Amino acid sequence: MGAPHILHLIPLILVCISSSFARTIPSSFHHSKSLRKTSHQLIKDLNLHPNLDVNILKSYNHSSYIDQELKVTQSEIVEKRLSLSVLGDSGATVHDLAQHAGYYRIQHTVDARMFYFFFESRKSKADPVVIWLTGGPGCSSELALFYENGPFKLTNNLSLIWNDYGWDKVSNLIFVDQPTGTGFSYSSSDEDIRHDETGVSNDLYFFLQAFFKAHPDYVNNDFYITGESYAGHYIPAFAARVNEGNKNKEGIHINLKGFGIGNGITDPGIQYKSYTDYALANKLISQSDYTRINRQIPECEVTTKECGTTGTTTCIQALDACQQIFDDILNIAGNINYYDIRKQCEGSLCYDFSKMENFLSQTSVKTALGVPSDIDFVSCSDTVHNAMLNDWMRDLEVGIPALLEQGIELLVYAGEYDLICNWLGNLRWVDAMVWSGQKRFVEASNVSFVVGGKEAGVMKNYGPLTFLKVHNAGHMVPMDQPVAALHMLQLWTSGKLTTTRKGVFSSHN
Repeated sequence: MGAPHILHLIPLILVCISSSFARTIPSSFHHSKSLRKTSHQLIKDLNLHPNLDVNILKSYNHSSYIDQELKVTQSEIVEKRLSLSVLGDSGATVHDLAQHAGYYRIQHTVDARMFYFFFESRKSKADPVVIWLTGGPGCSSELALFYENGPFKLTNNLSLIWNDYGWDKVSNLIFVDQPTGTGFSYSSSDEDIRHDETGVSNDLYFFLQAFFKAHPDYVNNDFYITGESYAGHYIPAFAARVNEGNKNKEGIHINLKGFGIGNGITDPGIQYKSYTDYALANKLISQSDYTRINRQIPECEVTTKECGTTGTTTCIQALDACQQIFDDILNIAGNINYYDIRKQCEGSLCYDFSKMENFLSQTSVKTALGVPSDIDFVSCSDTVHNAMLNDWMRDLEVGIPALLEQGIELLVYAGEYDLICNWLGNLRWVDAMVWSGQKRFVEASNVSFVVGGKEAGVMKNYGPLTFLKVHNAGHMVPMDQPVAALHMLQLWTSGKLTTTRKGVFSSHN
């Protein structure tokens, strides 16, 4: 949850600060060695080296099946059934799973196309519809699809095998490349790049309208929004937008039941102040280091408060001030993996997502997905990342209480070994959130989250709000603890991830 990284992370990922959007950045920002260094280091440590910075192409050939279909039908959404070869048995109870890749022509843009995957539940079409958003900002959701909770995983020779713990085992699962320019999403105009949550959430809302129009069989299913890292910003804004659309009867009613944030950055004003406490408790810094670094917190607090919820240029100043706290901790901790403090960032010990990049860059794979031949896969986009600079330090918690009061459920979960979006900062903003159940939630007992007869985490709950700290996991919980993550999703979406008044975990499996 630290500055650029913290935020971006969804899966953490975060991209370097780029000059292409310098016009949106105050001159003082260009002199921040701290931010520049950290952004470049994040990308390096994740071993992400996309060939392109962003999929904004001034001209392209419209050579894909999907582009041809868009031109012929003038439809908002066009899909292609997946024809990828997958090794092993899916474990599905049906033999003909509906799995598609598609493009959505985004409304109110010059020429933006949003790429997505849709995987029918391996158990039942009646299962909830779950959408997953990766953070960054500017990182592709294929990171989660192939390394965390998607139906497939990649072997060393770039073959696909079934993931025994993919979230499609208990839900109809959607992965979206957003904002525009990320992953396989693209446009021919810079004007389609998004700069704030209004643009992002509107695009996603209109995508859902088009998706459910194309898939009416799922309209009445329960709907849940999930994601990770910088999606701690995307998700509350998106949930509020869906709720607004439902209230105003703008289109198809979306049966929004809940939204879940994994190791996210949601309320920077509270989360940044938790860095030193987390670092001290985990022996990353000494008591004297703690005292010294904490002297920077007042400036971080003041500038973050000035940033508020609107995302003005003062938010860049807040990012610069608060980021120094995180950087000072890293300077002391050394070559640590800030997504999982149990690891060092050296060679194979750091995350390596190159298999995904290599697989999605193959011409045969792009053809199978219906991706235009001149569109390259952009794992993380510097341009998209930089365009969201003014959004990073905004407080996205403010819209959540209204959703809770309507009984829309919120699950906040976090792996205990993640530094950048650590569980302590996430718990503190959840505790501090003002809503009618705040007092009861704060007073709720911590109980064991048990999976397979063993404690996999510690949780507390009151009403529609649940917080879960997951044991033995870093920033990417579904990657580190796939069994626990799948169990968590199944219980949560079936209304069973709750505690009784006596504080006993209630699982009816």
